[in-house]
Amino acid sequence: MNLDLTPDDLAFREEVRAFFADGIPEDWKTTVRAGLRLPPETLVAYQRRLAARGWGAPTWPVEHGGTGWSPTRLHIFWSEASAADAPAQYHQGLELIGPIIFTYGSKAQKDFYLPRIIHADDWWCQGYSEPGAGSDLAAIRTRADRDGDHYVVNGQKMWTSYAHVADRMFALVRTSAEARRQQGISLILVDMDTLGLRVRPIHTLDEKYHTNEVFLDDVRVPLANLVGEEGQGWGYGKVLLDRERMVAAATAMFLPQTLRAVRDAARRRRMGGGTLLDQSGFRAKLAQVEIEAMALQAMVMRLMADAAAGADSGPRGSMVKLRWSELIQQATALWVEALGPAAQHFGALDDGDAPPDMPLALQGALYSRVTTIYGGSSEIQRNIIARRALGL
Repeated sequence: MNLDLTPDDLAFREEVRAFFADGIPEDWKTTVRAGLRLPPETLVAYQRRLAARGWGAPTWPVEHGGTGWSPTRLHIFWSEASAADAPAQYHQGLELIGPIIFTYGSKAQKDFYLPRIIHADDWWCQGYSEPGAGSDLAAIRTRADRDGDHYVVNGQKMWTSYAHVADRMFALVRTSAEARRQQGISLILVDMDTLGLRVRPIHTLDEKYHTNEVFLDDVRVPLANLVGEEGQGWGYGKVLLDRERMVAAATAMFLPQTLRAVRDAARRRRMGGGTLLDQSGFRAKLAQVEIEAMALQAMVMRLMADAAAGADSGPRGSMVKLRWSELIQQATALWVEALGPAAQHFGALDDGDAPPDMPLALQGALYSRVTTIYGGSSEIQRNIIARRALGL
C-alpha cells in the first residue's frame, strides 16, 4: 500500500480534517476514548451527518451507494476520525448485513434496505448465537418452516447486541434437517416488531444495557426476506463472520484514542517529584503497547490493500481481530493503572473539577474483556490462523 499522498489525497485529508475539526462534541470524546459505544440515538445522528456528506458507507462500492474510496482514502478517513476522537460507525448494518445484501440479496432487497442502512433509517442486530451454539455456530436449532408464502420461525437467540433498540435482525435459521450440520441453514431478515418476537435483557458486569436474549415463537417471516438461496446460509454466514473480523481492522485504527487518554492520565498523576509518565517503568509499558498498535495498523493497511486488489487475505482478518482485542485490553488496563485509586469512581461524578475520564476508564476496561470473546473467541481465531496460515 502506497502512502505517498497525491495532491488530491492531501486535499481530501484537509476536507476530512475540517469536517471533524468542530463536529465532535467534547462529551463524546471521553466515551469514545474508553472504547465504549455512544448511545444509539447519537450514533444514528452521526451516521446521518456522514451520509449527508456522501460518506455514509466508506467501504462500499459506488454502485451500491458507497464512497468507492481507495485503501489510501480509507486510511486517511479513519486516521483523521481517530485523531478527532470521533466514534467508529456502528457496524451491524453497515459492515455486516449490508455487504451480504448487496452481494447475495435480491434486487428488491438491495433497493429497499441499502439506502436505509446508509441513512440510518434502520438499526440492525445479529441473530446468530444461541444457548449451546456460540463459537460452534453449526449447532443452531432455531427452525424456520415454510407455511405458504411465509416462514414460521421458532427458537431463541442469545447475546444479541442492541436487540432492544433494533428495527430489524438478520438471523441464521435451520430450514431443513441434513446429515451435515452446516447444511440446511438459511439467512433471513426479521422485522423486530413481528408478533411472537420477544426481547429480554442480559445484565452484564459493566452495568450497561447492550445485550439480550431474543425469543421467537411462531414468528411469521415472508419468504421474500430470505437472503440468497435457501440452505446456503452457512456460506453467507461465514462471509459475514469474516467481515465482522474485518470490522476489527477499522476499529484498530482508533486504538490511538485510548492510548492518548492513557498518556493524559499518566501526565496528570503526580508521583514523587514528577508524574507517572516520568517513571521509566510505566513509560516503557505504554511505549510497548503504542509500538504494537502501530504494527497492527500496518497489518490493517496491508489487509485493506489486499481487499482492494481482490486478493485472498487468508487468515489476516483473524490475526487483526486477535491482536486488536488483546491490545485494547492492555491499553484500558494501563489507563486504570494511570488513574490509580481514582479509577474506582465507576459512576458519574458530581465534582466539576474531576477529569471526565475518571468514571469511564474502569467501565472501558471491564467492557474490553468481551472483545476476546465476541466475533469468535481468541481460541477460535488461533484455530483459524493455525489451519489457514500454517496448514495444521
